[in-house]
Amino acid sequence: MSESGHQPKAASAAPGSATPDAPGEAPGTQPPTDLAVWNRRTRASRRRRRITTVSGALAGLLTLTAVALPSPYIIESPGPTFNTIGEYDGEPVITVNGAETYPTEGHLDLTTVYVSGAPTGWTTFLDVVRSWALPTEAVIPQELVYPSGTTSDEVTAQNTEAMATSQSWAVAAALENLGIDYRQTLFVAGFTAESQATSLLKPKDQLVTADGMEVTGLEGLKGRLNASGGEAVELGIIRDGEELAVDVPVYPGAEGEWLMGVYLDSDFEFPLDVTVTLENVGGPSAGMMFALGIIDELTPGPMAGGRHLAGTGTIDPDGTVGEIGGIVQKVSGAADGGAEVFLAPEGNCAELTGRVPDGITVYSVATLGQARSAVEAVGSGGTPQVPTCG
Repeated sequence: MSESGHQPKAASAAPGSATPDAPGEAPGTQPPTDLAVWNRRTRASRRRRRITTVSGALAGLLTLTAVALPSPYIIESPGPTFNTIGEYDGEPVITVNGAETYPTEGHLDLTTVYVSGAPTGWTTFLDVVRSWALPTEAVIPQELVYPSGTTSDEVTAQNTEAMATSQSWAVAAALENLGIDYRQTLFVAGFTAESQATSLLKPKDQLVTADGMEVTGLEGLKGRLNASGGEAVELGIIRDGEELAVDVPVYPGAEGEWLMGVYLDSDFEFPLDVTVTLENVGGPSAGMMFALGIIDELTPGPMAGGRHLAGTGTIDPDGTVGEIGGIVQKVSGAADGGAEVFLAPEGNCAELTGRVPDGITVYSVATLGQARSAVEAVGSGGTPQVPTCG
């Protein structure tokens, strides 16, 4: 028997263990052995590795999903070119009936841009990152190109209408350049903020006369306005079949001309028929090249002289060449297509600084007259007398 009725304590514990009353252990409990601790830690480590593996896989999946989701950006890249004095699917791109035509030779290419992204398609963030690294592609926020809510059908309809308008205006500009008469009927389409005609004219009013002179085109109307000396111009109009006369105030423009502040739409009556055969190309930017192709068809001798030229630019009936989008992509596409000379709108020239590919020369033009002179100079082996871009 031991004293005081207590059970004896062990003098020593098993190797590697702690005594029952060791500090940090509750009296009377058996702490785990080193093997148990190792097993528990191993299981915990395995759980952590599994969690880490699952988490990594989930993060990777989320990353892949994110880069594959549609992005709010549009990508512009070089598109194909089409020779306006050549053929498309075995048919002439431009066919003129009702006037004598002449053989052409060489290329007067219109240029295009591939547009990827909503609302006509979609781009991923991976596409965007790739395009950012390519000097011939452009990444543009979608809202800068299309208003919110624009549908694919609306874009297609707008591009189709713009292409049709550019073709009509190209015919008008070509005939104006060649001195061939045609008739242009003008209609009111809207008003500028400065206009004082909002209570006098209405959309769809047809303009017939200006100060007693027949209105047969935009240039004639501009001439009557400038001859007014700042006095109101009496317009003879047709509204809903009724002939009316209204005095429309004018105001000075930035370049000294007199303006009504009226946006005009137009219909044309041409003395010849021009048909353009080209599919899946929309927008207004082919106008200048269409006009050059028509001029080449209607003038003796191959204007391009067998050389390979390309270009872009909108065209007004008076021959004004307007700037366009995607100029870098169009020059690149033209160079890839073999063009040696490119005609660019004056307003786009600055965008090409340091971005013109080797092997192609870009000339700046502001009017159809300048563009025609440049083509004739290149076609005859000379140098165009207009500035270069890039």
